[in-house]
Amino acid sequence: MANHKSALKRVRHSGTVRLQNRYAARTTRNAYKILKETTDKEAASEMLPKVTSMLDKLSKRNIIHKNKAANLKRSISLHVNSL
Repeated sequence: MANHKSALKRVRHSGTVRLQNRYAARTTRNAYKILKETTDKEAASEMLPKVTSMLDKLSKRNIIHKNKAANLKRSISLHVNSL
């Protein structure tokens, strides 16, 4: 266990940040999945910028790797364009 005040605070803080990161990642995964399952061109075109923005935010905060975000964005762009 932590021996210093700052280390105890760091444990509390890192737990909070971990939960926030998990929430953001899960929300983005759900939005991505909904977009991939969409067959309506208009709805998909409307959702695309929102999901792209969510992926960019995750990669900016190092929750996911920037290349993974790029691959996911490419995948959903191809999906929307193919509708």
